Amino acid sequence: SLAVNFYCRPSADQAKSFVGERATVCGIVASAHYAASSKGQPTFVNLDKPYPNQIFTVLIWGSDRPKFGTPKRDYVRKNVCVTGMIEKFRGAVEIVARSSSQVIVK
Repeated sequence: SLAVNFYCRPSADQAKSFVGERATVCGIVASAHYAASSKGQPTFVNLDKPYPNQIFTVLIWGSDRPKFGTPKRDYVRKNVCVTGMIEKFRGAVEIVARSSSQVIVK
């Protein structure tokens, strides 16, 4: 959509400079992990560098996971763009994706 072009578009490693801003961040998915036994059952989709060296994470909570299919199979090694509010959590930079429309596989 055209609206995406109005946001800043930092790379995964630049995103830390845009915490608190709405942006579209693109990168290659280096790893994805579904933490089924963790609180909230999060799925972590890491761009450019895999865990534990991730530089940017797309976080999908378990309650939203059905909207995203199987991220590990569908996103890994693909170029994806995610749009949303860039947040910092425990030193990591992330966007929480609540809708599949926030994530575009290129």
